[in-house]
Amino acid sequence: MSEPNKLIILSKDAAKYAELITRLNLRHLEFTVADTPQGAEGNIKACNIILGDPRQIKSVLGVAKRLKWVQSTWAGVDALVDPKIRTDYILTGVKDVFGQMMSEYVFAYILALERNIISVHANQQKKHWQDMHYKTLSGRHLGVCGLGSIGRHIAQTAKHFGMEVWGYKRTFEAVAEVDRVFTDKDFSEFLAFPDFMVITLPSTPYTFHLFDENAFKAMKKTAVLINVGRGSVVSEQALVRALDAREIGGAVLDVFEKEPLTKASPLWTNPHVLITPHISALSFPEDIVNIFAENYRRFISDQPLLHVIDFNQGY
Repeated sequence: MSEPNKLIILSKDAAKYAELITRLNLRHLEFTVADTPQGAEGNIKACNIILGDPRQIKSVLGVAKRLKWVQSTWAGVDALVDPKIRTDYILTGVKDVFGQMMSEYVFAYILALERNIISVHANQQKKHWQDMHYKTLSGRHLGVCGLGSIGRHIAQTAKHFGMEVWGYKRTFEAVAEVDRVFTDKDFSEFLAFPDFMVITLPSTPYTFHLFDENAFKAMKKTAVLINVGRGSVVSEQALVRALDAREIGGAVLDVFEKEPLTKASPLWTNPHVLITPHISALSFPEDIVNIFAENYRRFISDQPLLHVIDFNQGY
């Protein structure tokens, strides 16, 4: 019998992943767990498979000499597609897991803004009865910048509210969930109409600071930017200037160029910004382990794995 595959689970949720994988009784597999890169040091050299958080995995790639495959537990794999580090293994991501949670986040904030929930609650604290004007979402424009599985789910949710949905992707492809698809050549036109602009793009050299001063100038002055993709897609310096100049209406930000967001950032105190600490869609082991299990069955059967990441594209 050939040597069993050796997996190391490297995640703050390593114990939970271990419990779930044990229940699956995957054949020909031995595994160890670590919740930090330092905890992985004793076992990483022997492993040929890693399941875990990309930022932690990046720290141990150099010593994982037998590595054949990495299964990310996160949607964002930018830590592992850095051109300065090794790419001599298969990297797989996760899809069709985070769309529901991202949609809940996006529309929680859209509805909170449109229904004046924050102002109404402030009035409640003061025992102040005041009528509040609001707009229905029906007929409003939503822009979705990035039409992967998450972007399409958000677009589909918007349609339930009767919204007009425009989408942007780098190359043209008909997307059933959106009313119109835009590409590079008409990016400025794409930016001009949406009342809400949702970013779901990954971090790649191409998407770096896609939203710069010119992009904000092209947007509707009342538009609200919602970033649930990657912080590097937005130039925070340009965003601050656009907010101060009232070139856009506001921003809901879950991701930032540097995390945690520094206390010196003017975004914290800008009255037109709502900030959350990268929590729009958490990785729940119960969801991720099913993707790992299916890919492991494919791995030991020499079948193509699901959701393989192109190191050059970054997704």
